[in-house]
Amino acid sequence: MSDWWALMWDVKPGSEEAVQELFKNYQRPDPIVRDEEGNEKGKLLSTIVFMKGQTIVRAVEIEGALPDVAAHLGRQPEIQELEEKLDPHLAEPRDMSDPEGARKFFIESIMQTLLVRKLDE
Repeated sequence: MSDWWALMWDVKPGSEEAVQELFKNYQRPDPIVRDEEGNEKGKLLSTIVFMKGQTIVRAVEIEGALPDVAAHLGRQPEIQELEEKLDPHLAEPRDMSDPEGARKFFIESIMQTLLVRKLDE
């Protein structure tokens, strides 16, 4: 069974084109989450990013526990590079290098899933 999670944040006016380019060009991270012994314990199944004006919504479909998948993705060089390049464009500064700063960003930005409806369900 999979779960959907989303984050929402705003970028500075005038940075929309630069942000679009960053998302168009960033590379796919390793989707498999493994424990210390190398056993699979989660997976990133899908990523969707929306933009309207200065608002970005990034939705992910995952298998496994959100904290495990989020921690795994946070260690991926592709994600780290994208986040670093996004930082100058954000309307609200954040500190993703600090665990408390990252936690604060996620708590303030996370969106609750209300409905997922698929054709075969």
